[in-house]
Amino acid sequence: MNFKHSLWIFLFFNLLGYTQKPLDISIVNAKMSQQENSWNKGSINEFMNHYWKSDSLTFTGKNGVQYGWQNTLDNYLKSYPDKAQMGTLKFTTISIQQIDLNTITVLGKWELSRENLIDLNGYYSLIWQKKNNQWVIISDHSS
Repeated sequence: MNFKHSLWIFLFFNLLGYTQKPLDISIVNAKMSQQENSWNKGSINEFMNHYWKSDSLTFTGKNGVQYGWQNTLDNYLKSYPDKAQMGTLKFTTISIQQIDLNTITVLGKWELSRENLIDLNGYYSLIWQKKNNQWVIISDHSS
């Protein structure tokens, strides 16, 4: 293979990676909007569809580090047993960065508006990873 041919192959694959980043970030943004919508419909199960269904999922919150998709779901259901407790969720992204072709980090603020209950808010740091060609949250630190 000559130098010119090698250069074209190198450029092709590098440009492919650069054009993929905005698309991947758009996909993660869309998934976060879907999570908001699922939460606001009162469907924690649907909200959880965007988390990695694995015992290796990590969720860090006020009670420390929890492991596993099922534990995370159970904790959400315990903390938010009905639509009134769930309220209306709003995510505000502060920054989103694609670290490599399979990893995106999102830093943001969450707000829960609830009728007749104290509103809640805090910050989150998410690690999204591409697993089986799908973007899923593998680590969530919310406080």
